[in-house]
Amino acid sequence: MSASTGEAASRERFAADTEPFRRELLAHCYRMVGSAHDAEDLVQETYLRAWRSYAGFEGRASIRSWLYTIATNVCLTALQPRRIRLLPSGLTGPSDGPDRPPSQVPPGEVSWLEPLPDRWITAAADDPAELVVARESLRLALIASLQHLPARQRAIFVLREVLAFSAAETAETLRTTTAAVKSGLQRARARLEELEPQSEQLLEPTDQRSRALLDGYITAFERSDAGLLEQVLRADATLEATPFREWQAGHVNCIQLLDRYVLGAAGDWRMIATTANGQPAAAVYHRDEHGKMRAHGIVVLAPTSTGVSRVIEFHNPALVVTFGFSDLLAD
Repeated sequence: MSASTGEAASRERFAADTEPFRRELLAHCYRMVGSAHDAEDLVQETYLRAWRSYAGFEGRASIRSWLYTIATNVCLTALQPRRIRLLPSGLTGPSDGPDRPPSQVPPGEVSWLEPLPDRWITAAADDPAELVVARESLRLALIASLQHLPARQRAIFVLREVLAFSAAETAETLRTTTAAVKSGLQRARARLEELEPQSEQLLEPTDQRSRALLDGYITAFERSDAGLLEQVLRADATLEATPFREWQAGHVNCIQLLDRYVLGAAGDWRMIATTANGQPAAAVYHRDEHGKMRAHGIVVLAPTSTGVSRVIEFHNPALVVTFGFSDLLAD
């Protein structure tokens, strides 16, 4: 067997061993860094490092554990020089009211959290029960809260609570002691409880009630109908959008801001339903001065049995393309 043939065979074995874990490793990296694009790059780096050390892999751990060890440490290295990714609600308290348009945070001042397209991490053949667990561990509220943890505490929490690694496995992955893992997990739980003392029970995106809420939200924007928004949003709903500093709490404030500064005229907006972070979402388009419907961003809803409790809009046209849609929508 020639050297080139042997390397080709080795690459085939490597792909067969490691590719089944690519989607879950992408979700893992996203939980760690809060950015879909960064997570994609970190998975690529994980596979590059794994290939370089594949010949020396002796099977003392499972392929899955070995890959998670590499991915976790790749993320920890990447996080060292970076600012944490935030949502507007992570910067300040809610606005007193929509008495003026929200102000943009200057570019580069804040690193913003990004949504994750569900299609990146789920396949049609995935087990429905496992999908529910995966969605719950990727909810935007949890991802936003995780970013406030120190990087190693974040890794401990994800490995132990989300991925169900044992304390010993987690300690080996992070090259620390089981006592340090247990202590770190306790501190992480306490901090997350401070950030979100009562986690909401969200409807699955496939739930008919969830789809109806998304349809109502889309219709309200496309018709410029503030009254319809009242039927969609809960009384205690919140509204925030990157890259704006101010955010609103209470559906009266939310609707006033949208009605005064956002909705415009009927036909100014178009939305296409999708899913992100295990939640109903939409790709958002806005009509420009030339009458063209151009990509605007991604909006993600938090649907509950009593209405939408949270609306987060990511004003970033590039995200529309990331979610698999065109940057220009034909009429």
